[in-house]
Amino acid sequence: MGTGSARAMAAALAVLLLACSGAVAVARAQDTERIEGSAGDVLEDDPVGRLKVYVYELPTKYNKKMVAKDSRCLSHMFAAEIFMHRFLLSSAIRTLNPEEADWFYTPVYTTCDLTPWGHPLPFKSPRIMRSAIQFISNRWPYWNRTEGADHFFVVPHDFGACFHYQEEKAIERGVLPLLRRATLVQTFGQKDHVCLKEGSITIPPYAPPQKMKTHLVPPGTPRSIFVYFRGLFYDTANDPEGGYYARGARASVWENFKNNPLFDISTDHPPTYYEDMQRAVFCLCPLGWAPWSPRLVEAVVFGCIPVIIADDIVLPFADAIPWEEIGVFVAEDDVPKLDTILTSIPMEVILRKQRLLANPSMKQAMLFPQPAQPGDAFHQILNGLARKLPHGEDVFLKPGLKVLNWTEGPRGDLKPW
Repeated sequence: MGTGSARAMAAALAVLLLACSGAVAVARAQDTERIEGSAGDVLEDDPVGRLKVYVYELPTKYNKKMVAKDSRCLSHMFAAEIFMHRFLLSSAIRTLNPEEADWFYTPVYTTCDLTPWGHPLPFKSPRIMRSAIQFISNRWPYWNRTEGADHFFVVPHDFGACFHYQEEKAIERGVLPLLRRATLVQTFGQKDHVCLKEGSITIPPYAPPQKMKTHLVPPGTPRSIFVYFRGLFYDTANDPEGGYYARGARASVWENFKNNPLFDISTDHPPTYYEDMQRAVFCLCPLGWAPWSPRLVEAVVFGCIPVIIADDIVLPFADAIPWEEIGVFVAEDDVPKLDTILTSIPMEVILRKQRLLANPSMKQAMLFPQPAQPGDAFHQILNGLARKLPHGEDVFLKPGLKVLNWTEGPRGDLKPW
């Protein structure tokens, strides 16, 4: 880039950031905008009184002992399965009488097997899940009468109940056979994908609410960063040739915009990461191995417009959160045009997205706080379950009828746990 071009770009950047900071300051000074229509109504639903959940009591080896062995399970992006269990134990929708239950919940922590680096290993997960289902089916009659059709399971792996972090392997495995009648509550969501079971409830990944709260910047802080991203562009450990990781979208971001002054992007993860997101107008949320990431939660909570780069993604609580109105969707093939796409968005559109993002109910729906709070992600999950009621007659099997095959699946999954 020549000296003249560099100066022109710098001048354009200064004008653009000044305009965006001014617009966002106006947005912060105005009232937040209520989500209109059915989305807002659904978001504010109260599930209490609309359903009852029975929580199975399992041996602690399936849950509490796993956390006691490795407390890092409480803070990684898959921790929703742990906090959902804790929430249900004290929730008003819990029933101690299984005969009146609408739904049954099996508290098994399939993501709490971590590497020394803190990454969840999915390889034991099918065996742990099969063992837990075998336990409940042998001790209670409720699984057997429906083969799990009135049961829900939290499976927050990269590819949900396919239990693998690489898409190719996940597709090869498919959804664990024993979960094919159950409702899955999972972070993974992608249209027309073998790992997204019909009727699943897509949820946000876990992001630590208390930690995020300690990093809030003063109101009125200008958004002086136009586009922000921190994370991997290449995963050389698992994708040594490059191009397969994130279907090449992250590599394209880096190659096209690493020297663009509009883009503050890096592999570094600074201690000011949360503060930086609150100073940014747009936050990139590209796919990784799976189409989702915790950045989506962080962007919404910190009022940074999420730029979603993940073709065919199914977003968390999509019937309650108006993603099209608060975010920007960019096709993976259009990544090289990101600068043009984002700089072409009218200021009044940015303003409205900011006002919607400032809506407290939207932020709350993305979090799993302890203790639970009205409208949070726990309640949105219960809302999703309540909307599936009443169960149809086909939920209950006729005496002697079997649909699921206990011996189906890879040989390694069938080993005892």
